[in-house]
Amino acid sequence: MKEYNLMVVFNKEMDKVLFCIRAKEPYKGLYNFVGGKVEEGESFDDAAYRELYEETGISGEDIKLDHFMDISYFKYGNNLQVYYGILDKEVNLIEEKNKLEWVTLNEDLLLDNTKFAGNYNIPHIIKQIQVYHENKY
Repeated sequence: MKEYNLMVVFNKEMDKVLFCIRAKEPYKGLYNFVGGKVEEGESFDDAAYRELYEETGISGEDIKLDHFMDISYFKYGNNLQVYYGILDKEVNLIEEKNKLEWVTLNEDLLLDNTKFAGNYNIPHIIKQIQVYHENKY
């Protein structure tokens, strides 16, 4: 299985999420979470912090990431590790290849498959994190 990660970054109030706007396929021009490939020999956590820093300039000193869930696509041979974190301070975002944008959470908007990548995974992932965070299982 090829290993990938994505990071769901919330603002302090958890009413906005940081998205990139994809510059290339797949999902070119659509909002997506930041993330990337796990390099051979790299731990999942190290890969998550590396990708987050490379794509946004947000470092491990700015945010604590929690490995929340994995989504395995057996037919594609991919495993997607989902991390989330809450920024408790303002940070200066540094764009790598993709434009970055804070998006206010709105269920109707997130369900717009013409604007968001992932074939409806984005609202599912955000909702699961919100439920967990509200209930702290």
